[in-house]
Amino acid sequence: MERLDRRLGALTATPMLVLLGLCFLAPLAVVAGFSVMPSKVFDLWHQPDFSAYAELLRQGYWKSLAWSLGMALASTLILLVLCWPLAYAMAKVYRRFTLILTIGVVMSLFVSENIRLFGWVLTLMKGGLIEGYLRHWTGTGFDGLLYNMPVIVFGLVYVYLPFMLFPLAQGISMVPDDARQAAADLGASRARILWEIDLPLAAPGIVVGCLLTFVLATGAVAESKLLGGQAVIVIADEVETAFTYGQDWPLGSALAMVLIAIVGAIAIVGVNRVDLDAIMGRRR
Repeated sequence: MERLDRRLGALTATPMLVLLGLCFLAPLAVVAGFSVMPSKVFDLWHQPDFSAYAELLRQGYWKSLAWSLGMALASTLILLVLCWPLAYAMAKVYRRFTLILTIGVVMSLFVSENIRLFGWVLTLMKGGLIEGYLRHWTGTGFDGLLYNMPVIVFGLVYVYLPFMLFPLAQGISMVPDDARQAAADLGASRARILWEIDLPLAAPGIVVGCLLTFVLATGAVAESKLLGGQAVIVIADEVETAFTYGQDWPLGSALAMVLIAIVGAIAIVGVNRVDLDAIMGRRR
């Protein structure tokens, strides 16, 4: 019976695997092929040339990659700290109002990311809402809060909050209340319960939320353009420039493949540490 279920599962999954191969793996293979071409050449059958990868170090593109990875890591850590109390409240405290909180967070996703970021531009710019009201009431102002690295990280935190919150809430909901109560009865402090019970048992949700946030933030470009004014050039912006203005597809493909390789390796390591059976409710 179990063998039959596996065969049926493989059979029903085949169309999705074919679609995944055509829509994801095939374009990725094409990008990998372009990345080993000489500059300005558009011939997939050309002899492999890895000069585009050398440009990553020669032209300083690694700095953009480092900025992207660093800001993605910072925003992920900030979101983990900020979302933990709210996710805990959604999973353990405000159980009846979780749907209302969920709708409130999800509604922000109904509005385009660029529109929301433009709203923050109008709020933080010189002469915007904050500086304008401050000048009106106090007679003094400032040059605005835009066009720097901290405001880009703020934008990443603002945009990708739902992608950390919901997996984190799911992970916290997997922590048995009996385990926490038993630890408290044995005299464990709240900090010890958090460190030895909540965090280990909620680890699947933590890992999934961190991976989602980190991967999305690494490839983000709108935040650096709109809020940062390109004070910091991220790797996604370099890829876009290489494909469009530079018309150097091998370089853009090489930059994209390096980013995919780094993020993919991090994602694979993280997924291997996640108990997918527990998350999907197949094992308690």
